[in-house]
Amino acid sequence: MAAATHLMYNPPAIMDSIPDQSSVLSMPEIRSAQLLEAPEIASTFTLVTGEAGLERTLNHPRVQKSGLVFAGHLHGIVPTRVQVIGETESSFLATLSPEARLAGLRGLVSLEPSLLVLTRGIEPFDDLVAVCEESGTPLATTKERSSQAINRLHSALDWLLAPRRTIHGVLLDVHGVGLLLIGPSAVGKSECALFLLERGHRLVADDRVELVRLPGDVIEGSSPALLRNHLELRGIGIVNVRDLFGAAAVRERKNVNLVIELCQFDELENYDRLGLEDRSVELLGASIPSLRIPIRPGRNMAVILEVAARNHLLKIQGRHAAQRFVKRLEEELMGESVGGDGEAEAIGLPTSESHAPAGALSLEEGKGERGDVGGKDFGEGEG
Repeated sequence: MAAATHLMYNPPAIMDSIPDQSSVLSMPEIRSAQLLEAPEIASTFTLVTGEAGLERTLNHPRVQKSGLVFAGHLHGIVPTRVQVIGETESSFLATLSPEARLAGLRGLVSLEPSLLVLTRGIEPFDDLVAVCEESGTPLATTKERSSQAINRLHSALDWLLAPRRTIHGVLLDVHGVGLLLIGPSAVGKSECALFLLERGHRLVADDRVELVRLPGDVIEGSSPALLRNHLELRGIGIVNVRDLFGAAAVRERKNVNLVIELCQFDELENYDRLGLEDRSVELLGASIPSLRIPIRPGRNMAVILEVAARNHLLKIQGRHAAQRFVKRLEEELMGESVGGDGEAEAIGLPTSESHAPAGALSLEEGKGERGDVGGKDFGEGEG
């Protein structure tokens, strides 16, 4: 084995060549109109005035709610954040004289905020409507309480302002695990997807996968609208998976839990055969577990990818088969037993009885009906 090590080499993996994510993670901007057009916002928010300012930009996923601005304290107000006016702020404005109220409102709109939101179904002051119309500041109202409206705005802004990128690959839902298959063109990604669809799994995207980073380092993948539900198969063409396999065979989006790089089998490459090293790849700045799996004729890739998904679920539960195997092997080599006979038997290790001197048990005593050793049956799923 040592003599052949000079023949082994590890070519650079595609995942290792993913470009630096710093440029991708720059905070994007959206127009106020885009936020108000989002389905979850459009259903509960109504634009009162300020259509001229709907092109103003928002670049922060969190809103701002500062009543001090109406007292003339403008420090810390960020115009590119949604400014929420709730019941507390409205009640304070109601206590002011018309001149003081108008001065406070003019001070706020002088910063050219991208969007003002009045919550709890409060009827906007005439002065507020007038200064917003005069300055072209968008003003929207909602019947929801401030806390509900803020949560809704945060959810919409998290999605609209999330970092995004599009990559070449296939995304599937296999046993609840989001598998992102990547690799060179024509390596067989779409064919693997077809094999998995036949086995009851679900397609999310083929060829182009749109990735978005959500709070909590969650990477969500989906398909461009034009390609959704479609799969390209060389020699056949483009097929509609939904029509062929039914509605249950597709889904609109899925979190990416495991990245699998498919590559052509190379006898000179030293592939991972133990699985002790947990590899990962960065997508949009988030670390995602990854595997590199070779493809060669005769390999049942559907079963292999299913096992990869199942093994990933076990690792999440703390059951790392490779690490447990090596630990048991080391204990065997060191002649040690961990946790006594009860624990050793529970995990399949030899007990003190199995280490008894030769001849301590007769042949009949040590043999069961199906060749079980030491009275323990290994014939029906207990190995």
